[in-house]
Amino acid sequence: QVQLVESGGGLVQPGGSLRLSCAASGFVFSAYIMNWYRQAPGKQRELVAWITGGGGTNYRDSVKGRFTISRDNAKSTVYLQMNSLKPEDTAVYYCNVEYVLKNYWGQGTQVTVSS
Repeated sequence: QVQLVESGGGLVQPGGSLRLSCAASGFVFSAYIMNWYRQAPGKQRELVAWITGGGGTNYRDSVKGRFTISRDNAKSTVYLQMNSLKPEDTAVYYCNVEYVLKNYWGQGTQVTVSS
């Protein structure tokens, strides 16, 4: 079955960096678009970035130039490098894949940006 396991969250000061990882299993990883979402308290879940199997990427405007999504198909892992973090980046970050018309989510990893 499809499994997504995120790691790498934590507490960081404004301007700092974190790297999130998402280890995937249960499907042919290289064939699917992988997404990173986030959900802040009291807000809807929003798409942060996505990456195609071939490495094409796209980002929501608020993170462009600060976040970088990447993947290692040999390791079935997708990453989110987050630099110049801001307090408004505070959220639970989720890895996501749509597989056979169903959305799968990891358990989420908390990112808190605070001084």
